Amino acid sequence: MSDSTTHPQMKVRPEARPAQPAAREEEHPRLDAARLVHVLLQAPLNIIVVAVSLLWLLPTAGLLVSSFRPAQAISQSGWWTALVPPYHFVLDNYIQVLTANGMGQGFINSLIITIPGTILPILIGSFAAYGFAWMNFPGRDWIFIVVVGLLVVPIQMTLIPILQLYNTLHLTGTFPGVWLAHTAYGLPLAVYLLRNFFQSLPKDLFESARLDGATERQIFFRIVIPLSVPALASLTIFQFLWVWNDLLVALIYLGGDPRVAPMTVTVSNLVNSYGSNYQVLTAAAFISMLLPLVVFFSLQQYFARGLLAGSIKG
Repeated sequence: MSDSTTHPQMKVRPEARPAQPAAREEEHPRLDAARLVHVLLQAPLNIIVVAVSLLWLLPTAGLLVSSFRPAQAISQSGWWTALVPPYHFVLDNYIQVLTANGMGQGFINSLIITIPGTILPILIGSFAAYGFAWMNFPGRDWIFIVVVGLLVVPIQMTLIPILQLYNTLHLTGTFPGVWLAHTAYGLPLAVYLLRNFFQSLPKDLFESARLDGATERQIFFRIVIPLSVPALASLTIFQFLWVWNDLLVALIYLGGDPRVAPMTVTVSNLVNSYGSNYQVLTAAAFISMLLPLVVFFSLQQYFARGLLAGSIKG
């Protein structure tokens, strides 16, 4: 029999083709429907969040628009009318604030106050937090409870006693005096957040480092600090914003001397001197907001992680 002869019962199979997954095609409409239902369920929450955000930003938007309007326009119409053509925006308010009202010196004074007032509590607080988290000494837990308890003490209760002490030590009206005040007021929160974050670090890292002969100083600077950047960044944002926007502490311990007064005191003096000149106050407020916004947006990627870790780890 020839090789070309085919058995009558044998059939040539067609070329195998991958079967189309009909089940998957049926799943697509179900997935689309599920997504649609999810979007519809989330829509009210999203609308509420957007509405609250817009409501929160509305006063700031009005303040920004008013800072570019002349005094006559502010007295005659609301800020929203400036968004309708013809537009009439000027820079006179910012020029007047920067050149004639001491805001330049106030900006420099704010930097002189804020930079040490931010670095010192974070530096000292990180040392203390490491000790509370990873070093054993008598009364460690009780001392930590006392430090954390200082968070509930109102600052106003400390103003008069510390002011009397400053008068005795001749620290009133000086930058070192306000540095010490901001350091003392910021230490409880710094110790609390950093201690909780340090304690959440893996214990094996410290044990391995000690077995390798590392000292506590080397462990702190080479292991703890590099791993704690999120917590340090979030604390930096808190402390910087608090010191930069502070009026009470600066006014009590520095007084109203323009040579040492920060921007917050300068702006408060504008309120007293200008009174109804609202457009100048709005420009001064936005000038004082610029640097805190830069600091916040520069460190915001660490803010949520550091704050969350320092709040729930214990």
